[in-house]
Amino acid sequence: MRGLKRAAVLGALTLATVGMQPLTATAATPPVVGGTPAEQGEFPFMVRLSMGCGGALYAKDIVLTAAHCVDGSGDNTSITATAGVVDLESPDAVKVKSTKVLQAPGYNGKGKDWALIKLAKPIDQPTLKIASDDKLNNGEFDIAGWGADKEGGEQQRYLLKAKVPFVSDADCKAAYGDDLTPGEEICAGKIAEGGVDTCQGDSGGPMFRKDDAGEYVQVGIVSWGNGCARPKFPGVYTEVSTFSADIAKAASGL
Repeated sequence: MRGLKRAAVLGALTLATVGMQPLTATAATPPVVGGTPAEQGEFPFMVRLSMGCGGALYAKDIVLTAAHCVDGSGDNTSITATAGVVDLESPDAVKVKSTKVLQAPGYNGKGKDWALIKLAKPIDQPTLKIASDDKLNNGEFDIAGWGADKEGGEQQRYLLKAKVPFVSDADCKAAYGDDLTPGEEICAGKIAEGGVDTCQGDSGGPMFRKDDAGEYVQVGIVSWGNGCARPKFPGVYTEVSTFSADIAKAASGL
C-alpha cells in the first residue's frame, strides 16, 4: 500500500516552536523529525505555502513544489507564499499571492510529483538551482521545512533542518515494492534505525546538497513515505533530474 503524501491539513497549522517534514513536530526537539532549527538566511530559497506545503524558489517569481500539493493547472490566486524568514510569524516575512499553477502533465498520484506556482511579483531572495543530471543523486542530502517534527505532530513555526543519506532503489523497493517508481523517485533516510525524515507539512519542499563548486542544488522534492522516520521506511522524493527539462520548459511558459 502506497504511503501517505506529506502535505499538511491546512486547518491543522498550529505553529509550534520547531518543525520540518510533512509529518513531525515537538517543541522540545530541534526542527524536522530528528532535525535542528535553521539559522536565519541559511536556506533563503525556502518557501512556505498556505495550503500546508513547502517549496523552493526556482525563479524569483516561481516556486517549485509537489504536484499533490495543488489541484490541477490554471489561473489560481488562492495560494500565499511566505519567504525570507525562518520564523513564519516574523514581521520581516515576505508574503506573495499566486497567479497561476502548473501541475506536472500526466500526474496521477504515482510519480511525476512536481508542480510550479507563478507568483504575482518576484521575491528578492536567492533561488535554488535544480539538478540536470543524476551525478548528485548520492551521498548525504539536506532537508528542511515547517512540517511536523514527529509522526502525527503539529506544524512548526520555525524552519527545521536535517541531513539524510541516499538510499538505493533496491533498498527502497524492498520497503515499498511496486509503489515505488524508480527513475522518477529517489529515496533517502536512515533506513536501519530511522529517526530522521521529512513529515506531514514538508511536502513540496526541496531535498538538496552542495555541488563541487559549493553551491546548493535541488535533487529531490518531498513526496511521500510510510509514516515519518520509521526504521526500514525511508522518505520518498521526486527525482528532480528526471524532470529538469520538463520543469524548465513549463517555467518558461508561465
